[in-house]
Amino acid sequence: MSSIPTATRRRVLQALGVGTAAIAGCAGAPGAETEQPTERTTPQEPSMNPAQQTDVDRIAADPTDIPAPIDRSEPKTVSVEMTTKEQVAEVEPGVTYTYMTFDGQVPGPMIRVRRGDTVELTITNEAGNSMPHNIDLHAVRGPGGGAEASMVTPGQTKTFRFKATYPGSFIYHCAVPNLDMHISSGMFGMILVEPKKGLPEVDHEFYFGQHELYTKGEAGEEGHHDFDIESMKAEDPTYVLMNGEKYAITPDGYGAPSMNVGETARVYFAVGGPNLDSAFHPIGSVWDEVWPQGATASDPHRFVQTTPVKPGSTVVATLHAEVPGPIKLVDHALSRVARKGMMAVINREGEANPEVFQPEG
Repeated sequence: MSSIPTATRRRVLQALGVGTAAIAGCAGAPGAETEQPTERTTPQEPSMNPAQQTDVDRIAADPTDIPAPIDRSEPKTVSVEMTTKEQVAEVEPGVTYTYMTFDGQVPGPMIRVRRGDTVELTITNEAGNSMPHNIDLHAVRGPGGGAEASMVTPGQTKTFRFKATYPGSFIYHCAVPNLDMHISSGMFGMILVEPKKGLPEVDHEFYFGQHELYTKGEAGEEGHHDFDIESMKAEDPTYVLMNGEKYAITPDGYGAPSMNVGETARVYFAVGGPNLDSAFHPIGSVWDEVWPQGATASDPHRFVQTTPVKPGSTVVATLHAEVPGPIKLVDHALSRVARKGMMAVINREGEANPEVFQPEG
């Protein structure tokens, strides 16, 4: 049984209807008609519902797969194409879920442009999907952040243009009615608008995203987990995830990215939510610089242990490696780490530095 209800003409029309414009801009509309994710046969408990055949082996975005820094001094038109996909994948071994994504990954691809660029953005809703989708980018000055202009039904494609008028890192997300369900299922990512003079050079850049998953089952309960709107209303997630899967970006998952002792790294972090704040902390290090809310035009905070990140927001932070060993990126609401899957790792490699840290006397 799928986590996503079967598409109907009525549901598609509801999602394109009266309430769309208000909700697309992250604001509720009293009395607005919306799609109803609970309008379906009541799902069986996951323990009675075997894990489904997966459509993809991996839903977790590679944190190193991001566009290179911009090295030009003039604005240009940047074309971006993304496809919305509804795919079954594993949250952890033995547990499947039907994700909704941009380009089949969580978080969606990072979009990277320069202040003053014009972005031509094309969104395709993959044929065979069950729901309409769209995109609201917090870097867009325009109705719904582009959500109204990009509303697409299954098999449809739309293109719109916008100018990147202010710098910083900004979240984007699906913003149809029941947008919280779509974001929870993986539909969020980041657009980085570099300042005209660019960002300071670092040795590495990494990209991560946090979100909550609300299902009928318990964390670790094997089977296919159906979406649970009641637990989402109660803000009681089954999983809190980094890059869409439990402990995906760790040595025991798909592997951890690495940096050498003496090198620097910049971390881009988006919190899709849809509901919970993150207390973003690098265990075994500290953030050398933090730009809260992704506000790279502002002066950074220095030597920050834990930085709060609101749902629907981002942070840009830097660190450097003085000693070897793992840096564990966590939400310091630690039950989310121990019980719900919220952790990633960056490995530091190189020679020991006993002046800074000596594990044995």
